[in-house]
Amino acid sequence: MKPWVFMLLGVVLVLVGLLWTAQGLGYVTGSFMTGSRLWATIGPIVAVLGLWSLVVGVRRGRTR
Repeated sequence: MKPWVFMLLGVVLVLVGLLWTAQGLGYVTGSFMTGSRLWATIGPIVAVLGLWSLVVGVRRGRTR
């Protein structure tokens, strides 16, 4: 797979993870996720997976 795919996926996952965390903590309102501990837990996990994907993409891009 191309390195840019990992980097793009990583950016999207980090942004979604941060949004879900903010919703779960109640900082972003207007959703069923607002104030839910479940989304406050899932969000950081998704963000960390995004960071991992970014690192993989950067490493694969440098080796070529």
